[in-house]
Amino acid sequence: MSLENDRLSTEELESKARVLRRHIIEMTTAAGSGHPTSSLSATEVVTAIYFGGFLNYRADEPDWNERDRFIMSKGHAVPALYAAMAEAGYFPVEDLATLRKLGSPLEGHPNVRRLAGIEASTGSLGQGLSVGLGQALGCRVNGLDSRVFVVLGDGEMGEGQVWEAIATAHKYQVGNLTAIIDQNGYQQTGATSDVLDLTPFAPKIESFGWHVQTINGNDMASVVSALETAVGVTDRPTAIVAETQKGFGILPVLEEAGDLNFHGQALSAEVAEKALAHLG
Repeated sequence: MSLENDRLSTEELESKARVLRRHIIEMTTAAGSGHPTSSLSATEVVTAIYFGGFLNYRADEPDWNERDRFIMSKGHAVPALYAAMAEAGYFPVEDLATLRKLGSPLEGHPNVRRLAGIEASTGSLGQGLSVGLGQALGCRVNGLDSRVFVVLGDGEMGEGQVWEAIATAHKYQVGNLTAIIDQNGYQQTGATSDVLDLTPFAPKIESFGWHVQTINGNDMASVVSALETAVGVTDRPTAIVAETQKGFGILPVLEEAGDLNFHGQALSAEVAEKALAHLG
């Protein structure tokens, strides 16, 4: 299948990621709620998938049958996805300011019934990989050369359904499925190492027969290289363990604010102003 979208260089992707970060901060602060830091940790991954030539899509035809699929299983990080979709042309960038507002299709978690281009309603953690697996199998049954990408959180990996999907994907050798774990070290109630430490993820997933890579998920060149390797593997499912930092891009500002987790709360107008200035 030929690629419909231009592939940006690594330098251009890094610049695009900064744009997405600004959108994430601005829209969540305007909403007064949301999960900016959870979105910021996944920004390189989302940017590379949408603008690095890995996701085949038509923004003006979101239901195009031959498209690749992207699922944000850690649905609370949907601001990163909305920012990418706006930049890709699914809807006007100005609509990002309506995040979480009454009547807006940009809900606090992805809603497939409200916004064209969303592939799955997520946010009840642990379900996204199963949905992605079903879509990948459906594409194969229908003879489509389409790939499915699923981004999960490291806290989400504590859900048993994730591991059932991992086992099932291996059983059916679903080679058009790629899971990316955003291992930012935190979840709602604290550090994942304190809540339920399942690290290291790679040997566990490899034991199910998957092809697995572990990378610096906030280094764009590493993300692009890992995705290139993943899409080249077609005989089994692939996983990328992306070791990231929650709130990456504005960490000094978060340190000054006294909270590196900042889970489930928007930055205040004052902190957001400092964060945007830090981004440049």
